Amino acid sequence: MEYSHDKKEAAKLSKSAFDRIQKEDLVCTPDIFELWYVYYSGQSPEIARAIDVLVSNQQQITDRRCIELYERYLSESPQEEAVRRAGDQINSTIQSMSGAVRDVRTATHDYSGKLGGVSERMMNVKNADDLKGILDDVMSDTAGMLEQNKRLEEQLDQSSHIMEELQRDLESVRKEARTDALTGLANRKAFDSEIDRVASDTKHRGAAFSLLMVDIDHFKGFNDNFGHQIGDQVLRLVARTLTDGVKGRDMAARYGGEEFAIILPDTPLHAAVIVGESLRKAIAGKEVVNRNTGEKLSRITISVGAAEFTVEEDITDLIERADAALYTAKHNGRNQVAAAPTPGKKQKKDAQ
Repeated sequence: MEYSHDKKEAAKLSKSAFDRIQKEDLVCTPDIFELWYVYYSGQSPEIARAIDVLVSNQQQITDRRCIELYERYLSESPQEEAVRRAGDQINSTIQSMSGAVRDVRTATHDYSGKLGGVSERMMNVKNADDLKGILDDVMSDTAGMLEQNKRLEEQLDQSSHIMEELQRDLESVRKEARTDALTGLANRKAFDSEIDRVASDTKHRGAAFSLLMVDIDHFKGFNDNFGHQIGDQVLRLVARTLTDGVKGRDMAARYGGEEFAIILPDTPLHAAVIVGESLRKAIAGKEVVNRNTGEKLSRITISVGAAEFTVEEDITDLIERADAALYTAKHNGRNQVAAAPTPGKKQKKDAQ
């Protein structure tokens, strides 16, 4: 985000941001500072609305909530920057095409005016030289008009090719901007966008949707014992298994590090637990093999936390409940699924 405040205004906004960070007992990282600076500057209605909702609902403003808001509304990846640049180039090409069309329209108008004057000049022709002069002028004007039309056609053809290439690149970059490079799953930004959409749709239709938070057990040990290449291999293996285990409108995403998230639209909690258990069993049946040596290294397991969305909460609350269930699964011995209680609902027995 670009800022254009003068020194006095910037100092005032900075003080407001620092004061609020201290009031909320937050860690003053550059990202959290920028979030509050933008909040007080009023440059982002989305950030203002999100924070005001937290305040009106008397929800605690934590470091984690602030980081999530920053990543959702302010963080720009290289891919997103490329999307923005491509969009700017498309707009520039469109403006160039429009300018060329305007120039030809003006030239056509002038040419029509000149042709209109030919009839008057013809009435005053007195000899062959006068007639030749008129014809020479008409031929010269026509040649000029044809040349300008040819230039326009070439420019439009070139612009058309540029637009087609940009559109292809833009679509590719947009997809890349929403994809985790290592695993091929949806990335955090794609997850944030999709879970917001699903939550809105759920509220509108009165349906149910659930969230699974998935963590690879003892993942640090894989990296420490076998190296980061094997660790990356484990991440890709889990990602493929999650992808194979979900269907339809479900979305599996890499949430961060060795943690994954799965959005399950139209899925109540008990069904989400069944999905989580199916994924847990599928991954427990996988074996990590060193691709270079063929050596069988170890089996991997996951712990899963499940939570069902309620219309009374925001997305951060849902994620925190699913995370709490994930912690329970870890605390109880790992390689299991735990379900978070759904506020206002009588709970069925959790799958362990």
